[in-house]
Amino acid sequence: MMQADVIIIGGGSAGLMAAVAASKHGAKVVLVDKGDKLGRKLGISGGGRCNVTNNKELDELIKYIPGNGKFLYSALTQFGNKDIIAFFEKLGIRLKEEDNGRMFPVTDKAKTVVDALVKQVRAQGVDIRVNAPVKEVLYSEGGVRGVLLRSGETIRAKSVIIASGGKSVPHTGSTGDGYAWAEQAGHTITELFPTEVPVTVSEPFIASKELQGLSLRNIALSVWNPKGKKLVEHEGDMIFTHFGISGPAVLRCSQFVVKALKQFGAPHIRMTIDLLPDLSADDIYAETLAMAKQDAKKWIKNVLSGYVPDRMLPLLLQQAGLSEQLTYDNIPKQAWMDLAKLIKSFPLRAYGTLSIEEAFVTGGGVNLKEVDPKTMASKLMPGLFFCGEVLDIHGYTGGYNITAAFSTGYAAGQNAAQLSV
Repeated sequence: MMQADVIIIGGGSAGLMAAVAASKHGAKVVLVDKGDKLGRKLGISGGGRCNVTNNKELDELIKYIPGNGKFLYSALTQFGNKDIIAFFEKLGIRLKEEDNGRMFPVTDKAKTVVDALVKQVRAQGVDIRVNAPVKEVLYSEGGVRGVLLRSGETIRAKSVIIASGGKSVPHTGSTGDGYAWAEQAGHTITELFPTEVPVTVSEPFIASKELQGLSLRNIALSVWNPKGKKLVEHEGDMIFTHFGISGPAVLRCSQFVVKALKQFGAPHIRMTIDLLPDLSADDIYAETLAMAKQDAKKWIKNVLSGYVPDRMLPLLLQQAGLSEQLTYDNIPKQAWMDLAKLIKSFPLRAYGTLSIEEAFVTGGGVNLKEVDPKTMASKLMPGLFFCGEVLDIHGYTGGYNITAAFSTGYAAGQNAAQLSV
């Protein structure tokens, strides 16, 4: 029977950083992963380029982690985004900053980051076991005793860190294994739901696929509750799909759609697209009317070509009650204002999202009231620690979830080592 100080279950972003921190603080560490390769989700992050963190200041960074980001204050103070940048640069991974603070390796290859991180874990003497699924975490006499592998092997340790991820992107190994081990220790799991996920839309033009594949740039997308209150607005890009909408602005709005559908028990939630966020409806009305006047003999569909995406024009005109073949002299002023308002607020009925497995990030997880925010230690089971997506923390895409994983991983690893050595 093998004896270690710290066992880490899961070799993703959080588990690898936990291994770095625990071994650095003198612990004998065993890292077990059920897959044949470490850092699989990290390897596909940022479109395969690996968005390792985000360079925003701490308070701003936490705003981009709407799922319990404030819980991370202590962990980010100990090991935050600036420390993550310094850590990778010390490993020889040069980073560059792109839009909105997103940090990438200059190689634009996630493999560079994963390989350097795994190499560092090995260099610090961590015993890495791949293809080593855990059957159960062993608890007795009010504390952690180790893990039992599916192979039948038992590994003993004073501390166990659960870094097994959520339920999203299951082909990377995130299949929700850690929730049961947490529950066996007395923890509660808050309801799991998909976040950073494409949204399904119930509209005739989605069913007919007439907008499928159309990308919209620099729009503002809003989610509204049934009482007409705006829940959130995000600017960015989006795309129409065969089932609804996707793209960065949609992913950021998706968790608000999920929560509103549940909270209000409504069959659908209203979303609106502002095609021209920098202009008011009055600006659009005046500008387009002037364009029509300048080409008074032209049909309005030709006048407006390119002002908004051409594939959306027939829909916009139809919903405003305007014929495509109208000319300037026959424009009804009220309908023209309706058109301007539609350009500012094109409506969609969102009735759900794709599944949690198809989401980028899992919402919900181990209840944070039962976890110490400074150490990531269980408040219920001595020697048990959590880090990464298994916790009830979720951020927007853009380096925020990886930052949370690295930060909580470092805190868990350091404190598990201090408890065990």
